[in-house]
Amino acid sequence: MSTAPAAVHLDELWFTRCPVPTATGIAADRGALGAEFAADGIRVRSFQDDRERDLNERHFTHEHRTLIREGGNVPALWARSRGTDTRLIGLTWIEERQVILIRPGDGPRSPAELRGRRLAVPRHPIAVDFWAAMALRGFAGALGVAGLRLADARPVDVPAGPEHPGQWAAELAALVRGDVDAVYAKGALAVESARRHGVEVGIELDDESDLRSRINNGTPRPVTVAGWLLEHRPDVVDRFLAVLVEAADWAAAHPADVGRILAAETGASTAGVAGAYRTGQHLGLHLDLSEERLDLLAAQEHFLRAHDFLAAPVDVRGWADPEPLRRAHELAARRQQNPAPAGSTVPSPTDRTGE
Repeated sequence: MSTAPAAVHLDELWFTRCPVPTATGIAADRGALGAEFAADGIRVRSFQDDRERDLNERHFTHEHRTLIREGGNVPALWARSRGTDTRLIGLTWIEERQVILIRPGDGPRSPAELRGRRLAVPRHPIAVDFWAAMALRGFAGALGVAGLRLADARPVDVPAGPEHPGQWAAELAALVRGDVDAVYAKGALAVESARRHGVEVGIELDDESDLRSRINNGTPRPVTVAGWLLEHRPDVVDRFLAVLVEAADWAAAHPADVGRILAAETGASTAGVAGAYRTGQHLGLHLDLSEERLDLLAAQEHFLRAHDFLAAPVDVRGWADPEPLRRAHELAARRQQNPAPAGSTVPSPTDRTGE
């Protein structure tokens, strides 16, 4: 068990997560993160729930010394490539219904039919355009199933600005106008956006058996921690991860509750969640740093670097530190063997500390 240097006092711990299925989101909803550190006088705070300051940029740059992040791999790799001191401490793989959307009766319905087609690539005026990266990666994965490359199709830049609020709004408008032939989208809001715009699914990427065809921003999804926090308070990192291990265990046994939480996390309706996440997805929130997942993340790093999304190469295995997760599993196992006494259970979401 790691011990924290006594001289380093910590009164605040920050976390951030993307609006997607995460163990962090499950733990936050249940109040488990605040409860874990309340007795230590450590206030647990979320970028998503804090309204006192603008923390959006640091969700992507990871420039906060007490931050733990569970979110897309594009910003995580981008921040690391720029020299931000982070460590990779876990990976999940959650299928989020990745699809290629088309106009009804007029569009590609197989990967081979993407050849020569106009593929929408959104361009957002942000530091790390993960939207563009997701679209390119999604189309590349689909084309690869047919032995094709992006060069075999016609990527078309679609400017995305305030005149098109909402996810995929600019691309879907371009699709409806006939300016492009296909739009990549994923997740619960993609299902709802497609319905609103009257378009339909042409290709279901999740139907492909090869995981490499489904690599994207959220597959695999990393948990990263600020280097300062891991160096000076490894005990806090271990305990945070132990809560995520326990949250994933809880989720596996409570699929209905997970559906409710995902609707709140994603901002979608329960119908949208049901249409995006396949049966059994509540079983996939557990973290690991297996060789397979590290290989998949390394393939994503190679793709992002080849398409100029990264400032410098990222050595994925050199970035990864498996020890915190190993210690967290040991801690969670000890807790299961010696449960907390009655009266010290996780508070209800309305009683959260620091949420």
